[in-house]
Amino acid sequence: MDAENCFHCGNEIIKKDEVLFDDKKFCCNGCKTVYEIFSLNDLTCYYDFQSSPGATPQDIQGKYDFLDNEEIVNKLLDFQESNTHIVSLYIPHIHCSSCIWILENLQKLQSGISTSQVNFPEKKVRITYNSEKTTLKEIVYLLSTIGYEPYISLENFDEGKKKIDRSLIYKIGVAFFCFGNIMLLSFPEYFEVEEFWINQYRGFFRWMVFALALPSFFYSASGYYVSAWKSIKSGMLNIDIPIALGIIVMFVRSTVDIIFGYGQGFFDSMAGLVFFMLLGKLFQQKTYDFLSFERDYKSYFPIAITKILPNGIEESVQVYDIEKGDRLLIRNQELIPVDGILISENGSVDYSFVTGEAVAIEKKSGDKVFAGGKQIGKVIEIEVLFSVSQSYLTQLWSNDVFQKRVEQQHKTVTDKISRYFTPALLALAFISFIYWFFIDITTAFNVFTAILIVACPCALALTAPFTLGNVLRILGKRKFYLKNALVVEQLAKVDTIVFDKTGTITTNKKTSITYEGEPLNDFDLKLLKNALRGSNHPLSRRLYDFLPNQEKIATTSFEEVIGKGIFTTFEKGSIKLGSSQFLEHMSENTHKKTKVHVEVNGVYKGSYVFNNQYRKGLEQLFATLSKKYQLVILSGDNDGERKILEKMLPSSTVLVFNQKPEQKLQYIEQLQQNSRNVMMVGDGLNDAGALAQSNIGIVISENVNVFSPACDGIVDASKFESIGFLMNYSKNAMKTIYMSFGLSLLYNVVGLSYAVTGELAPVVAAIIMPLSTITIVSFVTIMSNLFARNK
Repeated sequence: MDAENCFHCGNEIIKKDEVLFDDKKFCCNGCKTVYEIFSLNDLTCYYDFQSSPGATPQDIQGKYDFLDNEEIVNKLLDFQESNTHIVSLYIPHIHCSSCIWILENLQKLQSGISTSQVNFPEKKVRITYNSEKTTLKEIVYLLSTIGYEPYISLENFDEGKKKIDRSLIYKIGVAFFCFGNIMLLSFPEYFEVEEFWINQYRGFFRWMVFALALPSFFYSASGYYVSAWKSIKSGMLNIDIPIALGIIVMFVRSTVDIIFGYGQGFFDSMAGLVFFMLLGKLFQQKTYDFLSFERDYKSYFPIAITKILPNGIEESVQVYDIEKGDRLLIRNQELIPVDGILISENGSVDYSFVTGEAVAIEKKSGDKVFAGGKQIGKVIEIEVLFSVSQSYLTQLWSNDVFQKRVEQQHKTVTDKISRYFTPALLALAFISFIYWFFIDITTAFNVFTAILIVACPCALALTAPFTLGNVLRILGKRKFYLKNALVVEQLAKVDTIVFDKTGTITTNKKTSITYEGEPLNDFDLKLLKNALRGSNHPLSRRLYDFLPNQEKIATTSFEEVIGKGIFTTFEKGSIKLGSSQFLEHMSENTHKKTKVHVEVNGVYKGSYVFNNQYRKGLEQLFATLSKKYQLVILSGDNDGERKILEKMLPSSTVLVFNQKPEQKLQYIEQLQQNSRNVMMVGDGLNDAGALAQSNIGIVISENVNVFSPACDGIVDASKFESIGFLMNYSKNAMKTIYMSFGLSLLYNVVGLSYAVTGELAPVVAAIIMPLSTITIVSFVTIMSNLFARNK
């Protein structure tokens, strides 16, 4: 094979064009050049993933000269800040693990590229590069040189990436036409009609059947041959190998029958097999498309943002209600959800969510700010350029930089079964064929094809992803927003739940606030209100809402120390507020209540006392969870409310107070060292470290922009009392997976027992196969919806 096919792309070599290099044969200089590039950069293991995985590079000289135009490049970029640029390119040639590997190692081929991530289902690669070291044009030429030319449509870039593939529909149409007509022409054979049939038309109709079988065999079933061939070349056995083998054997045997006059063969069974299998594939594809649509467009996680109305009133709105031209208020540590223009005098934006580098970039009025940035320091205002892209926010949330390395148990189970299933299936088919060959050749053939068809593990492979995808959809409708399907599995393993106190088990909305100390005058209140305006801390938001409206004045500096307090300066004064330790000259209060102390122009004024209102259903939730989990309250506040919590919560609940953010992280780490599987529930503002350290981090969202890459899930505050349901449902989801695994294997065992004994015709097996897929999908849908209703 190596002597006749190109080492790089696998195409047949025309002798006059043959190129020899490094003891290997190539079909052209282009393929030789690609191999040479990989060889020089120590990337030849590209060829270890799959034999001849590459594509022949095309001559594109001058084709991408339009990328010299800066205005055009800016339209194609996802992100552009100083010298860091990010672009997503659609690459049609992506098809295997070799493609993923080489495209995620582009930094070895071009120094300006820092990272590249492949989205395999969408055939896209997201490239982050330094614009001072390389350009988009150079990157596109590099990709084209190594056989991965991107598709770029200037007029309709987004739609170009989402072309609808109708080839499966066409193949099903052809298969159905062939199957129906073959069955129609076969009626005389079925009913053994002799009078009219015996004379001169039997041969004619048989060859008509043969002609009708050709499109089904060569066109409709072609995908199975391609997949099987690629699988054999890569040394990995997939289920398409026995399916393709069964179709080919059926076609060859039927052709022999017609040529030698033994009968009309099994063309009806073959056409029926192809039709029903393609129908099953379409059903599976539509199922995935439906889940994808539900996930991408309906399961919005509740990121809220503050919108400034024309009359100056500020209101909290969902991000997907934002429109072009709206004016938004962005506070300290708050995510910028859309591209916009900075209206405020200046700002400082951290793009670590996008680039992974936590270096704040200074902005001035009129500068463009990109979605995914995080404001650092004083409050800013921006004008929206584009409405929010939920898929872009989801992409940020799922950035590999912030992914936790979790064990993919359900994938491992599926992979293990598939790895041994195909060889075992082939062995069983050949053994059964040999056994029946000495008894009855026709039965032997029937048994062989029926085994290959009926044992297709499509339903087995569909079980885990479909169950978890359906679970994500159901949870999204109930305002539980999980990062990905693996989080469901991790939730099922949790044995310890750690809750933050302020903003998590306490609500921001119902709080009784009183003031103790020297009365604040109008000027003091104005400074206090404007200082609080820039903070996202739960106590700051509550106090801000509690104070009467004041004239808005600009800050000259804003500093917020996480977990301690705020120091803000204005043109005509300064204000410091927070804990007693943060104000330094104050001693800890003896009553141990939650307080925010106030100091104006260096003079201590007094403190606001918070009588916390705990969330509805807290006692019942903890009573339920304590039966299955170790519960911990981990708070940065003093222990003034210890006695209240001890009365409210189960006696087994561990209460830990006066914890700084770094101490919370260390506490989680200590639990994990004691073999505990920890879920942290917090507000996402001052416990990001603990959320990232925990096995599962869940953020409670209450009219605050709490988008955080550290968390694995976001729960709407209104669903706080339903966290018990979330935990129980995740366990039931895993039960559903194992039950459907068992159901799928039971189907295979029963089907094979009939196939081996010769009591199952191939066409019946072909009908049963998609039915098994429908059965599994129906089963997991019913079970996951049933468990969702179960209180």
